[in-house]
Amino acid sequence: MSVAKKEYKRVTVKSLVDMKQNGEKISMLTAYDYSMAKIVDAANVDVILVGDSASNVMAGHETTLPITLDQMIYHASSVIRAVHRALVVVDIPFGSYQSDPKEALRSAIRIMKESGAHAVKVEGGQEIKESVKRILNAGIPVMGHLGLTPQSIYKFGTYTVRAKEKDEAQKLKDDAKMLEKAGCFAIVLEKIPATLAKEVAESVSIPIIGIGAGNGVDGQVLVVHDLLGITQEFNPRFLRRYLNLYEEMSNAISQYVEDVKTKDFPNDEEQY
Repeated sequence: MSVAKKEYKRVTVKSLVDMKQNGEKISMLTAYDYSMAKIVDAANVDVILVGDSASNVMAGHETTLPITLDQMIYHASSVIRAVHRALVVVDIPFGSYQSDPKEALRSAIRIMKESGAHAVKVEGGQEIKESVKRILNAGIPVMGHLGLTPQSIYKFGTYTVRAKEKDEAQKLKDDAKMLEKAGCFAIVLEKIPATLAKEVAESVSIPIIGIGAGNGVDGQVLVVHDLLGITQEFNPRFLRRYLNLYEEMSNAISQYVEDVKTKDFPNDEEQY
């Protein structure tokens, strides 16, 4: 029996839990600027992630590590000004929460106060437990992130699938339970076996959002630049490109250059 889809004028952390309980899948996309966030929000995406992936797609860095807290706040502020419906979650960047719970709290408070965001996201499990608890105790909603955690890429040394071995899979399951017990409202699972992701989703009461984690979870997240085909060099198995904007934009810009060179633009109707 299908459940009628509820309309949410404003998505909250409670909305996501309700969606999981009602069997409604959760849609999540990244955005880093006002114009893109306005389009994403108008399309009724449930969650907008201001991801530290801005380090890659917006700034051209090889990893997510270089982006700073100030830069994340700038991107988040731009997104917040565009959004009317979606829940906006902001990554706390590398080096701003891992080892010092007090610094983690300061970072989270800055994001919430200076950007107007609705929640923060952190990577890791047991090793960041105290930081998570400190942020949650301040009343700030926290989304977890397990599996492939890009902020730890130099520790892993590769972007390959995580938790394929028994010990790592068990740790991931334990970490998910810990994050749920601590009070996280949702968890992202990145690039892990689909069977493991499904098992985790069924074992916790909070939503599990997957990226490269199969369809047995409660929702999906993609980087919007990948979905739209703006980026071309990134081709993981889990990515579905819905457009090829790289080609369309390149053609449009090339045509503009040609029209300027041949004096076709502006024409008589395009002048004052």
